[in-house]
Amino acid sequence: MLHKIVHTLLFAAFVLTANAQETIVFTPQWTAQAQFTGYYVAEAKGFYREAGVKVKIEHPTPTISAMERLRTKRSQAITLQLCQALEIVDGGTPLVNILQTSMNNAMVIVSRRDKDPLTQKGERVGIWSVGFGQLAMCMSNKDHLNYQWVMFAQNVNLFIAGALDATLAMSYNEYYQLMQAGVKMTKKNVYRFCDHGYNVQEDGVYMTREYYEQHRDQARRFAQASRKGWEWAVAHPEEALDIVMQYVNKNQIATNRVIQRLMLKEVLRLQIDRESKKREFRLRPDMVKKASSLMLENRMLNREVTYQELIEQ
Repeated sequence: MLHKIVHTLLFAAFVLTANAQETIVFTPQWTAQAQFTGYYVAEAKGFYREAGVKVKIEHPTPTISAMERLRTKRSQAITLQLCQALEIVDGGTPLVNILQTSMNNAMVIVSRRDKDPLTQKGERVGIWSVGFGQLAMCMSNKDHLNYQWVMFAQNVNLFIAGALDATLAMSYNEYYQLMQAGVKMTKKNVYRFCDHGYNVQEDGVYMTREYYEQHRDQARRFAQASRKGWEWAVAHPEEALDIVMQYVNKNQIATNRVIQRLMLKEVLRLQIDRESKKREFRLRPDMVKKASSLMLENRMLNREVTYQELIEQ
């Protein structure tokens, strides 16, 4: 009987502690889609609640980015690509990577008329207006391609309309949009950065170091529950997709289940490390070094940003 009373009191204390904690407002770097499945699953399946952490998922808007939300403390955790994180740390905002999901680079260049992107010197290439194109600029400089960068927001209409000679795309996103639009993909006209010395990790979850230092335990429980969400999605892809579509519909995103299924499959594939063949959920020191070196060489950073600066200490 005494054992039961103690157990009940301990559980009550745990619940009260969890309720007293601040809510982590988590903002993915883009609109609702399968790229962020694990976090949606963790919320929908109660993994955050079970971990004793309060989480609210809020997406960015066209005028307020995930990083702006972090900077102004509207969000406490966001997803960023590694290259973005390096720029932000270099700019004077210390960050901590609390969970790394991407183990491989997803960026490609798709060219028109079955051209090899490496032969398109000086031609018009689409690039996202919100960023993500740092490695493409490094590649263009290294190979003396002098691309004319043309910014686009979030779709492939400029390329389809013939206004671009080539466009950057993510293998889990625009790549499939182009395929649906009838663009022919071949080994010749698709340049995959991961196969040409630019295999730099992308999506990870970041907090400001200031917030992390004040909420270490909360941050770790949030990261563990998020990882559990991704692992559940691996084991239950169609059920996970049901959850994704709920977020898509709630946020009125113009997409479809076919595209989201393809996206989820590719995102999960990119989580498997090429060398270990495992889903590691860790930031690799060698990839941080590679990204920092490339960006420093191309004057995108003022100094080298190190692996130690980004990890929990």
